[in-house]
Amino acid sequence: MSLPTPCRRVAVIGTGAIVTGSHLPALRAHAGRVELVAAVDVDEGRLDAFRREAGAQVAGFTSAEAMLDAVCPDLVLIGTPPALHREQTVAALEAGAWVLCEKPLCLSLAEYDDMAAAEKASGAYASVVFQHRYGSGAVHARQLIASGELGAPLVAHCQTTWHRDAGYYAVPWRGRWASEGGGPTMGHGIHQYDLLLHLLGEWEEVRAMAARLVHDVESEDVSTALVRFRGGTLATVVNSVLSPHEVSRVRVDCADATLELTHLYGHGNDDWVYTPAPHVDAERAAAWRTPAADLPSSHAAQLGALLDAFDRGERPPGSGSTARATLEFAAALYKAAFTGQPVRTGEICPGDPYYAAMHGDHPDWAPKERA
Repeated sequence: MSLPTPCRRVAVIGTGAIVTGSHLPALRAHAGRVELVAAVDVDEGRLDAFRREAGAQVAGFTSAEAMLDAVCPDLVLIGTPPALHREQTVAALEAGAWVLCEKPLCLSLAEYDDMAAAEKASGAYASVVFQHRYGSGAVHARQLIASGELGAPLVAHCQTTWHRDAGYYAVPWRGRWASEGGGPTMGHGIHQYDLLLHLLGEWEEVRAMAARLVHDVESEDVSTALVRFRGGTLATVVNSVLSPHEVSRVRVDCADATLELTHLYGHGNDDWVYTPAPHVDAERAAAWRTPAADLPSSHAAQLGALLDAFDRGERPPGSGSTARATLEFAAALYKAAFTGQPVRTGEICPGDPYYAAMHGDHPDWAPKERA
């Protein structure tokens, strides 16, 4: 006789659009496994509006510390601006709660390693929201590549070409290193190149360029990179907020097939296309079709995977070394772009200026003193 699945008590920190529009539906999708018991926001009006939508049973707090002391949740979902992520994640871990935090998980590798130390001390885990890894299409693609069914990955392209106007950057914390951690490399394209890393494995070397072409911000508004993966695959990565025709795309050319994903903010099975090489017979190619069951990429899909790990007492996906590898890739892209030199995996460590901040104190990119 199997034991009943425990119902996890959940709190959210931040009640803005990402929590209301993505995390709350994810919690409702797993209503039999979670109970939302508390919400935190410094804006009492926004907090009250969220509680009206989420339900009268949700206790409201204007302080994360007060909530953690009063409620002792099992799981904390964090949807605040990036500069707050490290402090709030560490506080939740120290209170014994698991964490699922919006990207970027933190602003630097130094901050990540502080969070990893808090994980080790608490025995709890912190995951970052990279929902594009989840869903049946992504799972199927990774299995095909890992099994060698598509042949060796040779060439790849990762594209996040989105559009953000001046109004978007009028929000005070956006476009600033201290509050957002970077531009589209950290805040937009990170979803797509995280998926690329998920599909292709460890990267080995990055060469890159970045620029401020339109927006009056501290960070970049476009970046490009050339990447060599440990298995030999060569890839391009483009991160832009200057592109009127918005698209998110990952393409991997393998020896026996081309795999393509084209979408914008989320994907389902129909967004994945497999084109066989001329030498591949139809019967073999037919086996590559995406599975009949279609689970779209979403916060709900990732939350389900996290809850499964929680039930098993295992480290959840999207945490630990996998989360760090994506953040290290971002740091390497910035370092390569700002120094004009290739950056290898493992190169950025304590003592390197790009370990402490994504701008690396580069004189043309580091924040300037304001008069």
